[in-house]
Amino acid sequence: MKRLFDLILALLAGVVLSIPIILVALCVRLSSKGAIIYWSDRVGRNNTIFKMPKFRTMRIDTPALATHLLTNPEQFLTPVGSFLRQSSLDELPQLWSIIKGDMSFVGPRPALFNQDDLIALRTQYGVDKLLPGLTGWAQINGRDELPIPDKVQFDQQYLQRHSFGFDLYIIWMTFVKVLRRDGVTH
Repeated sequence: MKRLFDLILALLAGVVLSIPIILVALCVRLSSKGAIIYWSDRVGRNNTIFKMPKFRTMRIDTPALATHLLTNPEQFLTPVGSFLRQSSLDELPQLWSIIKGDMSFVGPRPALFNQDDLIALRTQYGVDKLLPGLTGWAQINGRDELPIPDKVQFDQQYLQRHSFGFDLYIIWMTFVKVLRRDGVTH
């Protein structure tokens, strides 16, 4: 049922959001050099690597690290990058990953391929068995502000509690948090 829900919602969202998606793509193209979409190597279910698309918010010479590991991440942002991140519009291409089946709407956010500490903790607590999500329990409880052990603790709570109703609650709270821009550092 979760897969069917994800598929239907992703297709509907893609249609409803097609104009904003086109406008964001134009803003990215006109404001900086490089591709409109950035394909990031991410860790999916059972620690398999998949390519996750995002609208590019960083310059093309940015090191392939998690943003929190960069010394001065602001120096790498494109002119529209900060706005896209704060509004979460950079995440819209991930609808493709949901349609493809690499992601779900709700689950732990997919780790970067080189976030060994996060991957190891998720594996230790069985969180790696979940399909990663566009949003998740950790996202609505702190997002970028959470240290890795706390993120994994929220991911583990989701593993224990996940249900259709809980997913709907997380999706609703995600909209609230995005509108308020809660928990966004860059």
